[in-house]
Amino acid sequence: MASIELKGVTKHFGETVVIPGLDLQVRDGEFMVFVGPSGCGKSTMLRMIAGLENMTSGSIHIGDENVSDKGPSERGAAMVFQSYALYPHMTVEDNMGFGLRMSGTSKTETAKLVQDTAERLQLSPLLKRYPKQLSGGQRQRVAIGRAIVRRPKVFLFDEPLSNLDASLRVQMRIELAKLHADLKTTMVYVTHDQTEAMTLGNRIAVFNQGRIEQVGTPVELYQKPVNRFVAEFLGSPKVNLLGYIWDAQHQLIRISPSLALPPTLFRADPARLAQGAFLGLRPEHCVLSSHHTGFVGTIEFMEYLGDSVLAYLRLSGVEELFKLKINQPHSPLKVGQVVNIACSNVELMVFGADGLAV
Repeated sequence: MASIELKGVTKHFGETVVIPGLDLQVRDGEFMVFVGPSGCGKSTMLRMIAGLENMTSGSIHIGDENVSDKGPSERGAAMVFQSYALYPHMTVEDNMGFGLRMSGTSKTETAKLVQDTAERLQLSPLLKRYPKQLSGGQRQRVAIGRAIVRRPKVFLFDEPLSNLDASLRVQMRIELAKLHADLKTTMVYVTHDQTEAMTLGNRIAVFNQGRIEQVGTPVELYQKPVNRFVAEFLGSPKVNLLGYIWDAQHQLIRISPSLALPPTLFRADPARLAQGAFLGLRPEHCVLSSHHTGFVGTIEFMEYLGDSVLAYLRLSGVEELFKLKINQPHSPLKVGQVVNIACSNVELMVFGADGLAV
C-alpha cells in the first residue's frame, strides 16, 4: 500500500492547457474517486499517475518515492481500463498471469497467485475459457484480476464500468467496494457518473476544466458544496437553483417580480442571504404543504420513479422548472394542479454572483 501525492502537476498539449496546476494528496489505503464532465482532465491525470502520459511540469510521488521520471512498469501501479484490453487468443488464466510471466515470476508462483485471485473474484470456473466466451461483467473481473495478481502499491481505474448495462454496473460497484475493503489498497477511480462517485469513494475530487473544485467525502460534497458547479454536478435529480435579489427594506427574497419569500420559510439567516444571489434547494429537501406558504407552484410534468415521484413545477415568473421529489409513489397529484411547497427545515445553500458558496 502507498499514498499518492501530486505537486504542481501541469499538462499542456501544444498551446492548449489541459491541467493548469494540480495538487492532491491521496491517503494510504483510500478509495479516491475523480469525477467530472467529459474533457475535464480526470482521465489525463490518471494516465499521468500511471506513467502512460508525460507531465509538462510538477511531480508525482507514490509512497515515499518520486516516480515522475519512471516508466509505467516501475511505479508499482496497476491500471484497469474501460475496454478490458484482454488478449482474445489467451485463456482467462493466461490473461491474468501474463504480466507476472513477463516480469520473470516463476510458473509455480504465477499459478498460485492467479488461482488465489480467481477464487477471490469468483473466476475459478472460468480459468480455461477465452474472453469471447465471457459476459461483460466477467471480462471486467478478469481485467481487475490481472491487476490484482501483480500486487501493486496502487490501483488505477479508468471508467471500468461504463461499457456495462445498468444492473451489472450496480453489481460491479458492490464487488469493487468489497474488493477495496478486502485488499485495503490505495485505489483511484475515474468516472463521469456521479452515482458511482457517491457510492464508491471514501473521498471525491470534483474536476472541472483541469482544476479540482472540491475534495471531500460524499456527504461533505453533497451537503456543503463550495460552489455552484459542485452543487449542480452532484445529485440526481439536480439541485434547484433560484436567482434572487435581497430586499433589505422588507427582509424578503425576491425570486421574481411576482414571487417574494420570507427567510423564515427556509430557516435562513438574513445576513447570509444578503450576501448571495442564488438559492440552492435539493429536490428532496422540500415537501408538499396543506397550508399556504407563499411558495406556490403549478405541476407541469411528473416522473414516476418507483418508490417516489419527481414533480416539475412552474413558479411564478421563474424560467427554470422547480423539481420536487415526493416520497409517495401513489400520490393523487396530477398535471396542472397548484400546490404549496414548504422548506422550513432546510439548511439552505446560498451562492454569490461569482458562484461561490456564502
